[in-house]
Amino acid sequence: MTATALLVIDLQRGMFAATDPYDGEAVLNRVAGLLDRARASGIPVFHVRHDGGSGDDLERDTPGWEIHPAVSPKDGEPIVDKDRCSAFDATDLHERLRVLGIERLVIAGMQTEYCIDTNCRAAHGLGYRVALVSDGHTTFDNSTLSAKQIVAHHNLTLRNGGFVELVEAEAVAF
Repeated sequence: MTATALLVIDLQRGMFAATDPYDGEAVLNRVAGLLDRARASGIPVFHVRHDGGSGDDLERDTPGWEIHPAVSPKDGEPIVDKDRCSAFDATDLHERLRVLGIERLVIAGMQTEYCIDTNCRAAHGLGYRVALVSDGHTTFDNSTLSAKQIVAHHNLTLRNGGFVELVEAEAVAF
């Protein structure tokens, strides 16, 4: 089987502070289940944490910057800190994955149209096979589309563009 890692992106307290994201609690529960299964299978888990800068809900070293307790890292699980959408840009994530021989990434988290989209495309561009958890990422409504529409649109676009394989959380194989 292809060497796989689970990449959990930006599921931080600040993302759940002001407005609940679409299907937020269910996404947290699904990702918690993925974490349990990955850990039980000995699959490497990487957590990604976004620093939104001074005054942002995700400002470094504030309560909002912390990873949500429902999906918090276990001892020894790496956290990749970033200050832009891509967890591969200006971090050592790609190097860490290559050292482990990772060829496939299972991606879940937030925010669909920003960091999820960017990381799926970046990982694909670096040669990884990407399995996007179709019901394991979320976002917020905006002035044009509902969060549900944004999630559906990105699932379709990323799959049809050849960037990802879509997999429901229950069907993810580790």
